[in-house]
Amino acid sequence: MEGEKEGDGRKRSGAQQRVTLKKEIGLLSACTIIIGNIIGSGIFISPKGVLEHSGSVGLALVVWLVGGCIAALGSMCYAELGVTIPKSGGDYSYVTQIFGGLVGFLLLWSAVLIMYPTTLAVIALTFSNYILQPVFPNCVPPYMATRLLSTACILFLTWVNCSSVRLATRIQDIFTVGKLMALGLIIVVGLVQISNGNYQGLGPQEAFHFDRAPSVGQIALAFLQASFAFSGWNFLNYVTEEVVEPRRNLPRAIYISIPLVTLVYTLTNIAYFSSMSPDELLASNAVAVTFGEKLLGGFSVIMPISVALSTFGGINGYLFTSSRLCFSGAREGHLPSLLAMIHCERCTPIPALLVCCAATIVILCIGETHNLINYVSFINYLSYGVTIAALLYFRWKKPQLYRPIKVSLLVPVLYLLFWVLLLGFSLHSEPLVCGVGLVIMLTGIPVYMLGVHWRDKPTCVHHFIESVTYVGQRLCFVVFPQIDSTDSAPPSAWAPTGSGNMATAS
Repeated sequence: MEGEKEGDGRKRSGAQQRVTLKKEIGLLSACTIIIGNIIGSGIFISPKGVLEHSGSVGLALVVWLVGGCIAALGSMCYAELGVTIPKSGGDYSYVTQIFGGLVGFLLLWSAVLIMYPTTLAVIALTFSNYILQPVFPNCVPPYMATRLLSTACILFLTWVNCSSVRLATRIQDIFTVGKLMALGLIIVVGLVQISNGNYQGLGPQEAFHFDRAPSVGQIALAFLQASFAFSGWNFLNYVTEEVVEPRRNLPRAIYISIPLVTLVYTLTNIAYFSSMSPDELLASNAVAVTFGEKLLGGFSVIMPISVALSTFGGINGYLFTSSRLCFSGAREGHLPSLLAMIHCERCTPIPALLVCCAATIVILCIGETHNLINYVSFINYLSYGVTIAALLYFRWKKPQLYRPIKVSLLVPVLYLLFWVLLLGFSLHSEPLVCGVGLVIMLTGIPVYMLGVHWRDKPTCVHHFIESVTYVGQRLCFVVFPQIDSTDSAPPSAWAPTGSGNMATAS
């Protein structure tokens, strides 16, 4: 089917109007996507977990610094993959092309089922808790109030992302600046405290004083907690096809954003420790609010509002990028073909956005999501390690392939060494948490066999898929985007029969 609405005779610059994802993400927006996705709720949640598992202020700060360095090593590898395989979808697209459909589908399955909906739910709950904190200053906000506000926020930002790519990226730009200003306020106040001599807990002897020496497994769990705060550093790779001049702007954005976030995170934790003892930080349910109440007096209300703005931008960024993962999965034939369609006029992947929105709301309704942070972090690191291993395998398999960026072989080797140690000790320390993460990923095998590998489905199943696809197209007013013949995806077992791809959308 043609990539334009039937009967629409409008022209653009003398040519037929194309329905395709538009390249509207420049260097600034690329940086704000990375920074905005990394800085969400993690820096306001993870300091407590990192300190609890590391056992001392000094080791906690080391964990934050090393966590940023590891993210930088991984992002350098992703920069090479992003310009060598310039397709949206990030880890999933690279692993699918290098290792094949099953491994790629398992990454896609775990991300769509648990990783991104849970992360979105955690960020949305953090947003609602901080927004409601001034309304309920002496108690925890009611359960239903936080859920309803979180749901309203997710629905609103889904509508924004469905309406316009440009509007979504502008919101991301504005709120990324806002969240950096919020963290900047914490850092400045903390530095003032230090300049006034309030740095007793940061001295060499005090900082590395252990009430209980942490085991290697506990240190690994501290890194998993920090990794939740750093998660999102690879999200620009999910929207590569919408980046202007990706071979230049993708690596630039990565090299600018990761060091900046690492510096901000480390200084923010130093600011926390300049005003709170380790016991106070561990006892706090909202670290930034406790910090504001101690140092800002009557202006402490600024803190929950600033955190709410930060998490609002984080929700927008996660919706923007995770919907592109669904879009890429459907385009490869691993998800229903309806999710690979975009709006005829707005050029936004509305079906994929609606699925991400619905999955997040389901997670919100299930109950408390903060206990799932370790599950999410484990699956995250598992995905990163498989992707970096794919880079090494691709180097060995196709050594003569042109790579606009080619990092030193030491970079992926160091990352994989850290990855093996971290996941090994984490599995030893928390076998239940890590085991559940593996089980979640492996449940994708029967789904892949039935939904993707099994192509000779009964006629009634194909008719049902075709009917659902047709109704979805009519409701969302979407069609397949126009792509070059060289980039066309393999036939999908989820696609309707007949033409193989498309029902009329007019």
